[in-house]
Amino acid sequence: MALTGRAALLAALGSIPVGILEPGWTGILAVNGPLALACACDYALAAPVRRLLLARSGDTTVRLGDTANVTLTVTNPTRRPLRAQLRDAWPPSAWQSGTETEASRHRLTVPPGERRRVTTRLRPTRRGDRQADRVTIRSYGPLGLFTRQSAHKVPWTVRVLPPFTSRKHLPSKLARLRELDGRTSALTRGEGTEFDSLREYVPGDDTRSIDWRATARHSSVAVRTWRPERDRHILLVLDTGRTSAGRVGDAPRLDASMDAALLLAALASRAGDRVALLAYDRRVRALVQGRTAGDVLPSLVNAMATLEPELVETDARALTATALRTAPRRSLIVLLTTLDAAPVEQGLLPVLPQLTQRHTVLVASVADPEIARMAGARGNAEAVYEAAAAARAQDERRRTAEQLRRHGVTVVDATPEELAPALAVAYLALKAAGRL
Repeated sequence: MALTGRAALLAALGSIPVGILEPGWTGILAVNGPLALACACDYALAAPVRRLLLARSGDTTVRLGDTANVTLTVTNPTRRPLRAQLRDAWPPSAWQSGTETEASRHRLTVPPGERRRVTTRLRPTRRGDRQADRVTIRSYGPLGLFTRQSAHKVPWTVRVLPPFTSRKHLPSKLARLRELDGRTSALTRGEGTEFDSLREYVPGDDTRSIDWRATARHSSVAVRTWRPERDRHILLVLDTGRTSAGRVGDAPRLDASMDAALLLAALASRAGDRVALLAYDRRVRALVQGRTAGDVLPSLVNAMATLEPELVETDARALTATALRTAPRRSLIVLLTTLDAAPVEQGLLPVLPQLTQRHTVLVASVADPEIARMAGARGNAEAVYEAAAAARAQDERRRTAEQLRRHGVTVVDATPEELAPALAVAYLALKAAGRL
């Protein structure tokens, strides 16, 4: 039970302080009879809040940056009308800054024996699972002099998924894939090893593609057309160690790596390739494999939602062993990790031959655009020192990338905005060259 501002004002104007109303609560009770009676009646007529029934429904998943609607149903089983103010509490990361107060508070009136619904609109600012805290309800009497208040636990979880901003590049990459796959009129000839169809010979065609049996049945020379093989295996490996925690712009490197992995997964699944995911640092953080083409992307998005960088050094030897167990057949292994010299030279390079001996390996890394800006800075002594430091960092990354290429690894090094399309282009180039 609590004294409202209206009751406090009336008591201050026409009453004197009177001690304790109930254990642990101090208030002001009016001495004059009519006001005391009004307060008592107001309290008695306020609907009891502990007997209210609450249930949730609504969205259980939302992409980062979008809005999730969670509906709270309040049932009033009592004989008194409920006039209440309700606060639906969620973690701070469930709201955009400055919007929590307005979005979490609701006023409602529920007649006896009826129910009402209120909707809380969440706009999370971080990936992962966001769980509802508690619902606090303050019930007012008809005069608004006294209130009853209680908190209820009403569990609900909203999973915040990666935003997949690079999906805007998917149509153009699919067009290129269809060209490679022989599904457009501009068929790419002489690439791949999977038979597609027969057509009439034209000057310039490879004579090795002539189908002599079909030619014998027709009056013209027939040649085979080919397309890149389907049903290839691709393993996406996310390095979730300490280097993935480095922030580039407003987000950690891990987020840019996940976005690039999602675009590649969407493209590869459309090409008929089998896609698996492994997230690793010193242990397996996520593993997705054996999914159908239609289920692979939702499975990857769901698995990535709760991934966070771990502030530990990645165990490259254990990562390699786990990747080899996960990809028993010859596969394209896409390792999204750092190109910093120390982790690569001390961790990855010694175990890299184990991967390249059995698989095609592609290493993708997030570059910091601030380094490029610093490298071109001039004008004062501080800017010159920054440019020198940036140039040295760029040279180290180039040397590290060259070391990887000497082992037969394809390297993609791009800024967060450019990494996803660059990785897709590298995949298509490998597919066109028949290296998958």
